[in-house]
Amino acid sequence: MARFIFITGGVVSSLGKGLMAASLAALLQARGYKVRIRKFDPYLNVDPGTMSPYQHGEVYVTDDGAETDLDLGHYERFTGVSASQADNITSGRVYRDIIAKERRGDYLGATVQVIPHVTDAIKEFALADQGDNDFILCEIGGTVGDIESLPFMEAIRQLRNELEPFQTVSVHVTLVPYIKAAGELKTKPTQHSVRELAALGIKPDILLCRAEHPIPESDRRKIAQFCNVRPEAVIPALDAPSIYSVPEQYHAEGLDREVLRAFGISDAPEPDLAAWKDVTERHFNPEGEVTIAVVGKYVGLPDAYKSLNEALIHGGLANRVKVNIRWIDAEIFEGDDDSQIIAQLEPMHGILVPGGFGERGSEGKIASVRFARTRNVPFFGICLGMQMACIEGARAAGIANASSTEFGPTEAPVVGIITEWMSKEGIQQREEGGDLGGTMRLGAYPARLSPNSHTSQIYGGAELISERHRHRYEVNSAYIEPLEKQGLIFAGMSPDGLLPEIVERPDHPWFVGVQFHPELKSRPFDPHPLFAGFIAAALEQSRLV
Repeated sequence: MARFIFITGGVVSSLGKGLMAASLAALLQARGYKVRIRKFDPYLNVDPGTMSPYQHGEVYVTDDGAETDLDLGHYERFTGVSASQADNITSGRVYRDIIAKERRGDYLGATVQVIPHVTDAIKEFALADQGDNDFILCEIGGTVGDIESLPFMEAIRQLRNELEPFQTVSVHVTLVPYIKAAGELKTKPTQHSVRELAALGIKPDILLCRAEHPIPESDRRKIAQFCNVRPEAVIPALDAPSIYSVPEQYHAEGLDREVLRAFGISDAPEPDLAAWKDVTERHFNPEGEVTIAVVGKYVGLPDAYKSLNEALIHGGLANRVKVNIRWIDAEIFEGDDDSQIIAQLEPMHGILVPGGFGERGSEGKIASVRFARTRNVPFFGICLGMQMACIEGARAAGIANASSTEFGPTEAPVVGIITEWMSKEGIQQREEGGDLGGTMRLGAYPARLSPNSHTSQIYGGAELISERHRHRYEVNSAYIEPLEKQGLIFAGMSPDGLLPEIVERPDHPWFVGVQFHPELKSRPFDPHPLFAGFIAAALEQSRLV
């Protein structure tokens, strides 16, 4: 049976529990252990699929079609282990399933309560699908003291009592703030947070203390004394120059060693951090740099494009260059004055139009595609970005009113909602105007590439690929012929030949649009080939301007 590491947070939110969990998992993996990470989200949404990116950040999609918390992206990028529906649960999903059981009569007339029914469901989720993993890390969202997280805390308390000794470890992430006026760090918030956790019946074994300044040894001893942990188990976690430096930094502070010690493991091999050392060496010692314009809708919150941001960095690692990302609101390109788009995009070495939903900013994205096409600037369109490339291509082909039905009624629906498609489970159907949650084409789907196409070469000559999708609208295959006459080639289709997956322009230095989200499968030690190719093209462009 696997060992469990429960990760909680205190004092304030946004301390980086997800990054900490991913880094610890990477360190254990580097020691030869098999790991899996799970996220418990206390909010009442069934999943983040209908939440605004400004509320929640990116929605991360797994191979099996789960819409999950963005922390699962950290988990996958740092460990290379593909997450699944079984790795993210919310209060909403727990309550939905319990109420469905109650309506069916599964509880045989019993009064349904938080304890034991809700806590049992949480424990069942934590213990499910352990496989042959050595460690399962369980991150609890939110902050100790939040009302909505109480059932999760209680479930942890019960599990720590029910499982065998040395089978669970509790890691609590706290903040040690620096008071500038006093010129010193303050340990009291950490003490109060641990006391509140203890009041819930959970004694932390290890404290990971986030701080802006080094924590003196005297303060570490003070925290250990008042929080009832060993001094060595108070791990400083200072701000890192890059998230990819965090595993090495935590190892240097002894995090993985203390976790293994808490489990009673003394014979673990030393971690092999060669891959991480190579990543950080490439990151901090680039041999050039490029600037990429990301023309999107949610640019005010970088977390809305978290995986995209990281995938661009990975493309830079593959080419040993620094990638400067210029986030540009697509709405500023809407209007008849082209001076703004010229001023903003002319200095760029590449233009990327990412995914999104809704009409706002769509004309600005189309204008960005047109600029990239006519000025021969490397272009990468993802999901909605590919659709905008097809609408721009249709307009260039003389279909002046080309648009998407997502933006309203149109006489030339180059992009339209798909109501039926084939998945691994069989034919999936959707009604226009139905519920938004869970009604997209989600998860990994295959695409067949055209032989000798540019995209096939990027994928190393592959004929069939598998990539993750998240969208309701598709490019209308009825417009393939006029678009190809205009020069926009459909280089990838679904295996049945009905759904366009990839478009490209052979007469352009680098112009690729994809219906899927390749950023979800990019890793720092295994950059996605499309991002590696895009940054390579941008590097070539930088030498021309």
